[in-house]
Amino acid sequence: MATLSFKGKPFVQNYHLTVKYHELVPQKAKSVTDKVSLHDNLVIHGDNLKALKALLPTYAGKVKCIYIDPPYNTGNEGWAYNDNVNSPMMQAWLGKVVDKEDLTRHDKWLCMMMPRLRLLKELLRDDGVIFVSIDDNEVHHLRMLMDDVFEGNFIGVFVWRKKEGGGQTDAYFVTEHEYILVYSRTNQFKWFDEVIPIDVAKFDKEDSRGKFDAVKLAKWGTAARREDREKMFFGIKSPDGKKVYPKTPDGREGRWRVGRTRMTMLIKNDLIYWGKKDGEWVPYEKMYYSEGAVRRIKERSILYELASTGDASDELKDIFGVKDIFENPKPKDLVKFFVTYTTASDSVILDSFAGSGTTAHAVLALNKEDGGNRKFILVECEDYANQTTAERVRRVIKGVPKAKDESLKQGLGGTFSYFELGKPIEMESILQGDNLPTYNELARYVFYTATGEEFDEVMVDEDRNFVGESREYEVFLFYKPELDYLKATALTLDRAKELGPYNGKKRLVFAPAKYLDQQHLQEFHIDFAQLPFEIYKLAR
Repeated sequence: MATLSFKGKPFVQNYHLTVKYHELVPQKAKSVTDKVSLHDNLVIHGDNLKALKALLPTYAGKVKCIYIDPPYNTGNEGWAYNDNVNSPMMQAWLGKVVDKEDLTRHDKWLCMMMPRLRLLKELLRDDGVIFVSIDDNEVHHLRMLMDDVFEGNFIGVFVWRKKEGGGQTDAYFVTEHEYILVYSRTNQFKWFDEVIPIDVAKFDKEDSRGKFDAVKLAKWGTAARREDREKMFFGIKSPDGKKVYPKTPDGREGRWRVGRTRMTMLIKNDLIYWGKKDGEWVPYEKMYYSEGAVRRIKERSILYELASTGDASDELKDIFGVKDIFENPKPKDLVKFFVTYTTASDSVILDSFAGSGTTAHAVLALNKEDGGNRKFILVECEDYANQTTAERVRRVIKGVPKAKDESLKQGLGGTFSYFELGKPIEMESILQGDNLPTYNELARYVFYTATGEEFDEVMVDEDRNFVGESREYEVFLFYKPELDYLKATALTLDRAKELGPYNGKKRLVFAPAKYLDQQHLQEFHIDFAQLPFEIYKLAR
């Protein structure tokens, strides 16, 4: 496999390990929930590298699907390199906007992406998948970078037709497409193909190609009306030469299941069967019988009729009532497509370049459709995190009375908790008494770094200094955010006895000091870790 080299790579390939854990500070007033919790749907405002690191104690190995839409590095986006890497060259990059004249533009972009992709990989489940939107500016570099980070677990590339004609942004021809790169964490990932049981009796029609079933071309069920997909409402010629338009079952203007391009292909290849209902021509798609118990439908790699950037802009206008509230948003149905085929009803979906909040909208919409309880995690570093990203989520949850979309008008329901990225948890500051973390924040930190497992704040019992229980340990923390307490507190024989009855697991005890010898530590099944400390590593 080819190796990707770029300026700064030696400094960033393990930089994610040195990023400090930061507090996640709850913002009740900005949330839509009765109780703010890290186990709720989440919107997090702050640098996404630090926020991803802060999420590890709770979500490492828990995320089923990641979708990100990072800067495309076009030279016109105004993004700047902001990771404080210990390198003179990279220190000189800090805060400087990356434009087209920047000869290190690609190096900076790769240095920004690499540590974030490494943390995203740590958050993924073993059967998890990541989708990354990109265009021609960096797709070649991104493919090689992801081959490196995800160790060759390449699934495929979708080509998304984002718009239809128009525009003169390119020198020689109009670019209508973008790419979505798809990688898994391991080979355990499965794409949920649509499996349709075959009822042989339905294949009661026949032509020169064989027996076929006729499936109505007008959309039915969810999002079947004209206003749900205006571009999929158009006329096609019936056998008597008149134009036929799609209708919903109740007779209102509807939309086709397919777009103009596929409809043209069906007509050209004689794949439309015409029947009559109440004296009117109704078109059906011919579905030919093949041997076997099921027909497995695999998605095509070219997404040319799914949704467009125009649809995305229309969605935002419907939600906020004004045009151009966000530049280059992604459409809800694009993300919903990925989530539909890769997640279960209780999966966690993460977007660390959240932008206008499309991923949350997609998850909530899918939950509404199938009764699922999927959770989303959004991370947005820009100042619009509250007024745009989170505000979109608030509105789609509660409903938008003036919206054209009926489901949006009624509201999709749900909750979310809003967090600001707080100060770093500096272990060295404990003796100095500066910026002391709260008990729960430090508990989350020590529990994850010691066990590598999910921290459950419900288990915390501060009165008995109990943090939680992992597969191997009961974890205890003697700590208060008070300098006098830290100077005066140690693990003593009395405190060891107060830990409670031994339940067969080792006790991992964090405290500023200990006054117990090794014999007593063994007697009470205690592994001791002193504060302040380097990350506690189990050398067993």
